[in-house]
Amino acid sequence: MTDTLPRGRPALPRTIWMLGITSLFMDSSSEIVHAVLPLLLVNSLGASVLLVGIIDGLAEATASVTKIFSGALSDHWGNRKGIAAFGYALSALSKAIFPLAATPMMVFVGRFADRFGKGVRGAPRDALIADCVPPAHRGYAYGVRQGLDNLGAVIGPLAAILLLQLYAGEVEAVLWWAVVPAALSVAIMWWGVREPAPQRPREVRPFPLRLSELRQLGGPFWLAIALLFILLLPRFSEAFQILRAQDVGVAAAWAPMALVVMNLVSVPLTPLAGIWSDRIGRTGVIAVGFFLLAVSHGVMAFATGPLWVWLGAGIWGLHLAFTQGVFSALVADHAPAHLRGTAFGVFNLAAGIAIFAGSAGMGLAWDLVGPATAFALAGIVTLAGLALFLLPRNRQSV
Repeated sequence: MTDTLPRGRPALPRTIWMLGITSLFMDSSSEIVHAVLPLLLVNSLGASVLLVGIIDGLAEATASVTKIFSGALSDHWGNRKGIAAFGYALSALSKAIFPLAATPMMVFVGRFADRFGKGVRGAPRDALIADCVPPAHRGYAYGVRQGLDNLGAVIGPLAAILLLQLYAGEVEAVLWWAVVPAALSVAIMWWGVREPAPQRPREVRPFPLRLSELRQLGGPFWLAIALLFILLLPRFSEAFQILRAQDVGVAAAWAPMALVVMNLVSVPLTPLAGIWSDRIGRTGVIAVGFFLLAVSHGVMAFATGPLWVWLGAGIWGLHLAFTQGVFSALVADHAPAHLRGTAFGVFNLAAGIAIFAGSAGMGLAWDLVGPATAFALAGIVTLAGLALFLLPRNRQSV
């Protein structure tokens, strides 16, 4: 399926690159929205920081709950591309809601629809990647897709900053531009991605969300999910980076630069981290990533000016590079082929619940004790989760 290139890098199938480009355009769209939405909520609609955390957390939890069903359906129907394309289309349509939002509830409806679409597409897409590449190159394949996704997360906030200057801070006008890359993403997904033909006739199997089927995922898979859940609790919404930038004196129009710095750091390193995880194992790479997250929280806690926020955001980007694609490879490693979609759905459900809890907790701590203490507490929780992850019996099992 792949040929060896110089330096041992595989020639990835066309589908992996098309999925990556699809992600690039959709994430560009989503990050335009993400970059200005906290400003719309807090500055224009009068929402509290706690409400921002709850809206973001609920939206991400929605995506995660949806993924378990879409992943299971992709296993049951044997059609990953069609389900993923529907999810991309739903997210694209939702982008038109945000510029029309006049209340926080309308923002929530838009975020709900957008993340519902993300939930529909996520698990089938990730399972499709595992269907296309051999196990020895999974880390690289997931790293390439995630790296292109992160490139979109650089382009989106940069576009938002430039558009905010062009439209003199008029957030609604900026939000209309998010519709364009979202539509391009759907077109590339539909016409550019090819689902591989099954190597053997498909079996008629029970719907995967049954106890007898879920047991086939095995003990190591469930242990890995439990540990990743704990690790992800302090990886709350990135909206708090934007708000922290504004808190230390960055003008609202430039606050999204935190997301630019974060993703600019992660883009070149994400594929490399995937390659390293193929060679030395997933656990060590993930551990480095969460140590970096604890450092990022510490820098944000003591930040007194923009440069410290940019540094904290850059270290957060290093954390993402060492974890995002590697997480997906770890899940694929533990899942039997006929339950890959279901396995990714279970993982994303756990991740979404963790990030929702973390976002709500961060918002509450921000309002009660202030941003510096809230980030410091997040750093402590990160180190505690990392210590549990690195216990010898857990490290050997995962």
